[in-house]
Amino acid sequence: MIKKRKPKSKNYFTQETEDSIVLYNASIDSEFKSKIYKEKIHYAFFKLTENIIHTFKFYHTEVEELEHLQHEIIVFLLSKIHLFDPSRGAKAYSYFGTIVKRWLILYTTKNYNTKIKKVDIDVLVQDNSPHSYDMDDIGGETVDDLSKYIDIFVNHVTENIYELFPKKNDAQIADAVLELFRKRDTIDVFNKKALYIYIREIVDVKTPKITKVADKLHNIFKSKYYFYLENGHCKF
Repeated sequence: MIKKRKPKSKNYFTQETEDSIVLYNASIDSEFKSKIYKEKIHYAFFKLTENIIHTFKFYHTEVEELEHLQHEIIVFLLSKIHLFDPSRGAKAYSYFGTIVKRWLILYTTKNYNTKIKKVDIDVLVQDNSPHSYDMDDIGGETVDDLSKYIDIFVNHVTENIYELFPKKNDAQIADAVLELFRKRDTIDVFNKKALYIYIREIVDVKTPKITKVADKLHNIFKSKYYFYLENGHCKF
């Protein structure tokens, strides 16, 4: 009977990886550092970047192969590896995973904006354009009308946040979502999962909790918005 080869563990970032990073930072021997990185750390960094790129769909890149993008990120991780301090309680997997996500958010947003600027404005406003507004969803109004309503909506929810969200944790999540509205002119995000990352940077909660609060905010937004379109003012 031919024995099947034992598959490699899917857990690529192990305790051994964590310990190797600590050893790497503690050493001043360049040959040892090179050896331990090549044998114990590189693969973990490679898989970490690969998984985050595909999980959060960071595909707006300037490179032809995603491995080239991974190489850029890994080089950046190496420039920051000395900053990892396990005495602060963080795991290397979480620490470097956060660095990768933040790097990719900035990188992909920059590339997306560059691509948009190269597209003719007539293409962007066509209803069949993948980047156009869904006029059915927003009532066919101008962007200025929408912007005015958003300001009214954000002010109302902010002033009444503990009435609308009696639980402290829910109120914190709602305020984090509102912060995205407040900073909408300076935040260029096109990826829904990237938005969740932004929110979790403000308040440490699970995605289902964010979705639950966001759904309630959406219901408030939508129900009052139609009144605003018909009457030109809001009545909360």
